[in-house]
Amino acid sequence: MDVTLNIRRFDPGVPQPESYWQSFDVSIEDNGTVLDALIKIREDTDGTLSLRCSCRSSICGSCAVRINGHAGLACKLQASAVMGDDNVITVEPAGVMPVVKDLVVDFEPFWEKIRAVKPYLQPQGLEPESEYIASNESMLHLSSVTACIMCGACVSDCTVLEVDPTFLGPAALAKAYRFTADPRDGDTDGVSKERLQDLTQATGMWDCTRCTECVTACPKGVAPMDRIMALRDQAIAAGLTNSNGARHAEVFGELVGHSGRLDELKLPVKTVGMFNIPAMLGFLPVGIRALIHGKMPSPIHKNIEGVEGFRRLYKKAEEAGEE
Repeated sequence: MDVTLNIRRFDPGVPQPESYWQSFDVSIEDNGTVLDALIKIREDTDGTLSLRCSCRSSICGSCAVRINGHAGLACKLQASAVMGDDNVITVEPAGVMPVVKDLVVDFEPFWEKIRAVKPYLQPQGLEPESEYIASNESMLHLSSVTACIMCGACVSDCTVLEVDPTFLGPAALAKAYRFTADPRDGDTDGVSKERLQDLTQATGMWDCTRCTECVTACPKGVAPMDRIMALRDQAIAAGLTNSNGARHAEVFGELVGHSGRLDELKLPVKTVGMFNIPAMLGFLPVGIRALIHGKMPSPIHKNIEGVEGFRRLYKKAEEAGEE
């Protein structure tokens, strides 16, 4: 099978280095992967092409790159499945992290965020006389989270990290959930309030915009966004509601539960507080842009038809969630 790889390259060894595109025509087996094509280019065509790879079995995660604009493991994706009608595949280095050379990126920012969430068990109280016992159910629940291979694909496609590099990111927050949901970690009720308190700070769990890109990118089904949503539930259940993120979630539910639809004008005001003057002034630029582009929500907010029935359903859903 003949395929063309259009690769974004970067050589730090030249004066004033800039990224550029280079195309390679290569012939691989019909069931060959994108990594097979990259290795063949490096071995037979251009030995200066830099990439990371190791296991070639979707285990080590080192070959994560952007393929046709989305992160994935080059060893997992078959070339025939991702090439277009013109047999072209676009390959770029993983996003967000600094590029070292060609398809190799610097993972230090990634590991800094992983270390920041203290990725190890922190049992409270005195050391037990015997080993900690965890139920089979709790470990089965964590099995999908522990499947993370730290490939960075979710981080590469995170839309928040694109604009805010201080955000902890999906990989670190999913790793944090692996411990907040572990009954051997934390307080007597199995949830470490101290951990959750740290994660509710700015750039933590509440900064996720729920774009689902990390869920799509993850090659192991970890679903990082779902873990972040679970962290939020844990924080609210633990009483950690004194943050804009927690108030936003509560006000969102309050407004929808009342009228059956979201009042977008009241949401930001009730979240930060009407008398929080600095925060209200901070909304002005956004409000002006929305007004100019015709995106300003209507000040007239009406209940949906049959709202009483909706309220009953909403109340039952809340009660079921509490149980």
